[in-house]
Order: sequence, then C-alpha cells, then structure tokens
Amino acid sequence: MECDELDIDKIADKAEVFVTALPHGISKEVIPKLIEKGKRIVDHSGDFRYKSVEVYEKWYNTTHGMPHLLDLSVYGLPELHREEIKNAQIVGNPGCYPTCSILGLAPLIKNRLVDTKNIIIDAASGVSGAGRKTDLPYQFCECTENFKAYNVSTHRHTSEIEQELSLLAGEELTVSFTPHLVPMKRGMLATIYANLNCEKSTSELIELYKEYYKNEYFVRILDEGKLPETKFVAGSNFIDIGLVVDKRLNRVIVLSAIDNLGKGAAGQAVQDLNIMFGLPEHRGLENSGLYL
Repeated sequence: MECDELDIDKIADKAEVFVTALPHGISKEVIPKLIEKGKRIVDHSGDFRYKSVEVYEKWYNTTHGMPHLLDLSVYGLPELHREEIKNAQIVGNPGCYPTCSILGLAPLIKNRLVDTKNIIIDAASGVSGAGRKTDLPYQFCECTENFKAYNVSTHRHTSEIEQELSLLAGEELTVSFTPHLVPMKRGMLATIYANLNCEKSTSELIELYKEYYKNEYFVRILDEGKLPETKFVAGSNFIDIGLVVDKRLNRVIVLSAIDNLGKGAAGQAVQDLNIMFGLPEHRGLENSGLYL
C-alpha cells in the first residue's frame, strides 16, 4: 500500500465515495472539503452518528466541528436505516458496542415487549476495539490473563445505543451499559437483560426474532438451546443472536456476538458502501477477513 500526502483536490478526482477512519473531531479538516466537491462519505468516527449536537458534545466532551453537515448524515446501521443509506451523502458508521446491542434489542423494543426503563447491557470486547493505541492499559502484559470493566456508566456508546433504541420505541429511553475488556484480539459478546411486560416463552421470542430479521443476510438468529460465541463470527460481517427467557423473573436475556473489526467496523462500512452503490450487500464480505 502506498501512502501519499493528503491532497483533497487530487484524491477527489479518483473516487465518488470516501471512507474516513480518523479520530472524532479530526475529520473536520477533510470531510467538508469533500462534500463541497459533491463526494459521499462513510465515516468511522463518532462525528456523524448523532442527530443532536448537544448529545454528541456532552458524551464526547468536545465541540462538534461540522454541525452544519449533520442534516446530510444517516446512521449507518443497514438493518434499521437501509433506505436512508441508499441516497445519503454522509453515513456515520456505527460503533461496535452499539451495533451488537441495538440489533440484539431491536425486535423487543419495536414490538413493545419489554420495560424500557430497566434495560441492562453488559458487553465484552477484544483489545482491538481500542484501536492501535500504545497506551499502557492495552499492552500485552496488562491485558493478558485479565478481565475488567471500564468507563462504567460513562462510555460514550451509551448515548448512541439510546438514540437508536429511542427511535424504535417512539419515546426517550435510557439503558445501563457496562463495557468490559477481554484478553483476546478480536470479538465482542453482549449480554442484555430486559424485563418482559407480558408472558412470552423462549421459543415464541426466537420466532419473533427470526421473522423480524428474515430478510437480513448478516443477522443469524440461533435456535432454542444455542447461544452465540465469538469464534463463530470471527473475520465475518455476521451478528449471531440467541436468547433465553427466565420465567422465574419474567425476564429475557439476549446474547449477541460480532467481530468488532467486522460488523463492528470495516465490514459494516463495506455493507454500507454496497447499499450506496446499489450492489448486493454481501459483495466483498463472503470470505473471512482476518489480519489479526
């Protein structure tokens, strides 16, 4: 791969759509210039995942550098926003934790089957979810043989999850979200707890999920008695979802697994690109993409 000095005029002649993977706040030096030239963007940062400038600035603790472009942006979760993505000028590629959590909950929220005031999400990510930082907490000797929670009640992905679930619910809702760092390279598993507001069996909810996602190529709903494992989605753009109803508590426990570098990042960006170009969504995503 060759790396060149960034010259907007030069690169703008080479493509119709650009994928940006800069830290939040940094892409303001690039994206507005590309938009002025009529280009389309898939952005990996958090800058275009929100419709509310205030929410973004609160959770990211910084001033939004491109608020005038938010009206051009669409949240890039195909299973929820496919039609909007098709013609979007800017697609905000979702975070890994939100992808795993939102898709795990969407059928329940959309069908108003759970109490929206007491949803708990515990999710664990491989170390690559932190990017390629050299910070001490992500060094091998610090991570290996260790399992820990971090950013408890303050992780910025909480607001992303709440935004999308609130849209599905038709009302503002909040969740209790706790991320964990697990000593493996890649992979993510979310365990989601929600109290049912009616009596449903495990088999009934699994059928509901299968119906809800029946046309979604990358969503696999597991049969009763089977639960997701990260090794089965490694290198892929799939999300595996399983669930169990705890009848004693009238509570559903949903488990969802993705590759945080696939459906949680680059794979989902390719899926969005395919939608934007009118291509089959699985184009370029049928083979395992493993570097780590």
